[in-house]
Amino acid sequence: MKHSAAETVHLKRSIGLVGLVLYGLGVTIGAGIYVLVGEAIVRAGQYAPAAFLLSAIVMGFTAASFAELSGRVPQAAGEAVFVEKSFGLPWLTIVVGLAVLVEAMIAAAAIAVGSAGYLAELINLPKEVLVAFIVLGMATIASWGIRESVAIAGAMTLVEVAGLLVIIYFGLVNEPNSLSALPAALMPPPTDWSAMSGVLAASMITFFAFIGFDDVVNLVEEAKNSKKIMPWAIGITLSIVTVLYVLVSFVTAQNVSVQDLTGTSAPISLLFERLTGLPPLAITMIAIIATMNGVVIMLIMAARVAYGMAKEGRLPAWIGAVSPRTKTPLRATLLVAAAVLVLAIFTPLDTLAETSSEVLLLVFVMINLALVWFKIKGVPAPAGTFTVHIAFPVAGAVFCVALLLGASLVGG
Repeated sequence: MKHSAAETVHLKRSIGLVGLVLYGLGVTIGAGIYVLVGEAIVRAGQYAPAAFLLSAIVMGFTAASFAELSGRVPQAAGEAVFVEKSFGLPWLTIVVGLAVLVEAMIAAAAIAVGSAGYLAELINLPKEVLVAFIVLGMATIASWGIRESVAIAGAMTLVEVAGLLVIIYFGLVNEPNSLSALPAALMPPPTDWSAMSGVLAASMITFFAFIGFDDVVNLVEEAKNSKKIMPWAIGITLSIVTVLYVLVSFVTAQNVSVQDLTGTSAPISLLFERLTGLPPLAITMIAIIATMNGVVIMLIMAARVAYGMAKEGRLPAWIGAVSPRTKTPLRATLLVAAAVLVLAIFTPLDTLAETSSEVLLLVFVMINLALVWFKIKGVPAPAGTFTVHIAFPVAGAVFCVALLLGASLVGG
């Protein structure tokens, strides 16, 4: 039969907890802090850490929902399949699945544009050429094999986390008493509408920086003992990136002016130079690795979503074909990469980031409601599944809607 390969070749379970966390950290960190910390500070000023913390809180409730749903419905194309199994509405499944696909491709495009900004510090070529090099190169890695792809991404993740730790260390050592100002940066006065509106306006940018923990669930069919380790992977990923983001944005706001951040496409390199007095070559290289890592992991995730939807009959079956040689959804990966390339070349970075955040928030509303509906119907979770009280998905849905409305009211 024409599609026999898709029916007989399956994804390979080869990823443990460390691999999942490194995957989650890689896509999350690459998606945000290296690219968008400057834009967040331009919008929120000294209260940029508050915007990151707000996004983390919103993500926290939704993360709890993802952790339970990954055990209830352990299939790739997580978001679409969660909605399918909960509501049983094929049209809604397709809408959510396509929304996740679109969001992932927009996010990958945004990260590729950010990566090109750092690469341009070293290579004087047109942005379009650099973007094409990045997207096509990362698509090649994503097509290679899941174990190999995650291993490469894991190594790149360790490098990018090390880069952020260096920034934090120098920022705090140079100003030993600066940490005393952190609590105030995390809690703008409720009566200061200018500060609050700045935080809300920045929230759509900072929310984009947390995209990644949710992508971990799309590797559920390739994870060892996924029911046990998936909730841990989600929680550990979100906790680590929250601490890193709050501290990096705090150090950046303390050391670089809004005017300087407005004029650079490589904010972390500028910060490194200010803090250390050294040429920014090393941190620029790390930023390039971090952002390229984000691209490759987003491509992996988007391809798994397309594969999962095709497997469920919600996209053409040929898209879900798994390569017998690489054991990866090769066709889906190539289609996703082509779409990312077009988006990255023709759409501005801030538009990509905000649009990705808006789409993802709407998807998160549906994911939280899917878990609420499971619980209202009284559908029991499989034995050994991580579970949360119904208040968590309810709060997750409410916070996602509130963030969308709040950001739109202030023109975010």
